[in-house]
Amino acid sequence: MSVLERIQAEVEGHPVVLFMKGTPQFPMCGFSSRAIQALTEAGATQLHTVNVLEDPEVRANLPRFSNWPTFPQLFIHGELIGGCDITVELFESGELARMISETQAS
Repeated sequence: MSVLERIQAEVEGHPVVLFMKGTPQFPMCGFSSRAIQALTEAGATQLHTVNVLEDPEVRANLPRFSNWPTFPQLFIHGELIGGCDITVELFESGELARMISETQAS
């Protein structure tokens, strides 16, 4: 399985996926930490995370897969939502909680 197929499988296999630096318990950058905090506060209980620091192939190829250059990267229902800034903006507007509740209802 190629790295792009592995990324595709992660994105399709979970309703909410965050590719991040570190883990939810130990984020390794401020942007990943803020994204996790916003997702947690928005009620994301079924959040799947991928630590890109543990998988250099995913870290190198995810920007090509998603057309998004930075980390973290949030996918909901297989669709790229964006990085930290977009995730936090969606949280502040209440939109992230709505999107998360839809994933957990389905």
